[in-house]
Amino acid sequence: MKVSSRDIIIGIKEYLLMTFGMFCYAFGWLQCVLPAGGMGGGAAGLATLINAIIPANIAEFLTIGTLVFIINVVLLILGVMIVGWKFGIKTLFCILMMSVMFNIVESDFFPQGIMVRMFEGVAAGDLLLVCMGAASCGVGIAVSFMQGGSTGGTDIVAMIINKFRTVSYGKVLLGTDCGILISSLFLTTTVTIAGVDTVIEPLSSAAFARMVYGFIMIAVIGYTVDLVQSGNQQSNQILIFCKDYEAMADMINTKAHRGATLIDAMGWYTKTPSKAVMVVCRKRDTSTILKLIREQDPNAFLTVGSVMGVYGQGFDDLNKAESGFRL
Repeated sequence: MKVSSRDIIIGIKEYLLMTFGMFCYAFGWLQCVLPAGGMGGGAAGLATLINAIIPANIAEFLTIGTLVFIINVVLLILGVMIVGWKFGIKTLFCILMMSVMFNIVESDFFPQGIMVRMFEGVAAGDLLLVCMGAASCGVGIAVSFMQGGSTGGTDIVAMIINKFRTVSYGKVLLGTDCGILISSLFLTTTVTIAGVDTVIEPLSSAAFARMVYGFIMIAVIGYTVDLVQSGNQQSNQILIFCKDYEAMADMINTKAHRGATLIDAMGWYTKTPSKAVMVVCRKRDTSTILKLIREQDPNAFLTVGSVMGVYGQGFDDLNKAESGFRL
């Protein structure tokens, strides 16, 4: 297959944007959330918790960035063993780049305390720092998703769980994050807040405050990801109108690994019977599918719309509709 210079430029742009996204994620964690005494979930939250528990001499070697990489590698190995190799090169790139960016932002070469000094003396400065950090993390995650990448961590856990039981991505994310935040209440940890090493005792007011900051961070990240990805819908419906609809449907099945449905259609101007290809996908997969459609048929006409809920194989359990909607 011949690769054009345009494809190369688009590929470089995608990887640069994913690199930028991972920088935003690391910056939000290390320059905003942690200096404010905050906490979060996912692989980064677990790495932060482990780093705060282990002795200081070991923590200097096992930095948060290194621990994030180790956790993701372990999850990747488990994922390959249980569900097979379903992880793209972009996911591997994001996992590696996240660890690199964490180590860079955490190093002495990167200016430390930038955001702390900005909010010094401001009322509710710690809360603002956590919100700023969460927004930065959300932007980083959304930018990576839009290029077809993934931060690993919870995504891999969701794949493993869905091998045995249908559970939505949101439930897996909420469950793992809550588990990490609640466990931090019962552990003695040493964290650096505003440049000062602080010991947080189990069930202390500081531990509860950190947990509350963590839940605020989860909410802000979720909202920011939805905002950057244009809407708070969980899934998108794509309608494709093209001449060779069978080839388009085959491409959706084989390359995008999504189901496709052919619907009878007729262009009223030409009065020519045809078929439209309908695809329903997670919103984080939309940009990848649109790119494949463009490669298959640059002249295809298509619409993208949001849907309130999608239930069935590959999406949410149909039983969820009973509690979420009145049918």
